[in-house]
Parts: sequence; structure tokens; C-alpha cells
Amino acid sequence: MSDYEPDAHVIGEGLLATPFTADEIREATGAGKTIRLLVEEPRGTRYLRVNRFHETDADGATLDRWRSGVDRVVEGEISSTRVSWRDLQAHAAFPAERTVLSSETLSLPIGRLECLRYDVREGPEAAPATFWFAMTHPGMPVRYEAPVDGGVERTTIVAIEWP
Repeated sequence: MSDYEPDAHVIGEGLLATPFTADEIREATGAGKTIRLLVEEPRGTRYLRVNRFHETDADGATLDRWRSGVDRVVEGEISSTRVSWRDLQAHAAFPAERTVLSSETLSLPIGRLECLRYDVREGPEAAPATFWFAMTHPGMPVRYEAPVDGGVERTTIVAIEWP
């Protein structure tokens, strides 16, 4: 019998290590944790996207998500989905052959943060989507930029509140 344990950060062949394990995400996410993100679209549209976790347990949590204006008034319906910690980890499992991994320090509304930066290309000619994961904030990226319309313009999502 071998003592070898696979790295919990690597969830599949050909994928880079994720910044956090499922257990690290679970430990950092308590019931009621609410993360607010500012979304800025290329043509000037700005709104908040809110993620709130509840009914947490060893396997996962219920995640409520909604959109609001910068005035914080809910727009539309609140979606509610059961998510597993492993599924949340898998969102950061990027293909090694199409991803460049680096480190970067960001100054955001939630503080100055040391981050892992993942630049991910869908194809050789595609503009990359960029994800910044703060090592002190296990879970989703604290900043995300996605190319729009072939990559000339980008949508930017930045964490503005993270308990």
C-alpha cells in the first residue's frame, strides 16, 4: 500500500492546480457569508451582483444570487441553487495548455491583496479571460475580466465587499 496522496488542488488530468481546495473553501464560507461584486460592462452599464451562502454543511451550501443597482435595490428574481464545495473548487480548474499562471498584487475596495492570476484562452487567437484569486479569500475570484465581442472590450467584475 502506498503513502502517496494526490494533491487536493489538482482535480483532473491536464488541469492546473486550483488556488483553493474544496475543504479550504468550505472552511472560509459560513452561513450568511455575503459577497458583493461590482460589474462594469464595456458600454458603461454598472450593477452589483450579490452572492449569499446559507444552509452550509460538510458537502456544500445553498447559494442565493441576485443583481441590484448600485443603490442595492434587488432587480429581478433571486436565484437559489445548492452547490458543493468540490463544484466551487472546479470553477477554478483551468486547462494547463491554455492557461498562464502568475502572481500579482491588486489594490481593490476590499484591500491590497496578493493574488494568483490565471489568464485563460479559449483558443489560440482568442483574447484571454483573466481571474485573480486572493490567497486570503478562499473561494471565487476577487477580480475577473472577460473578453466581449472578440476581445476588444472587456467586462470587469470586482469584489467590493467580502467579509
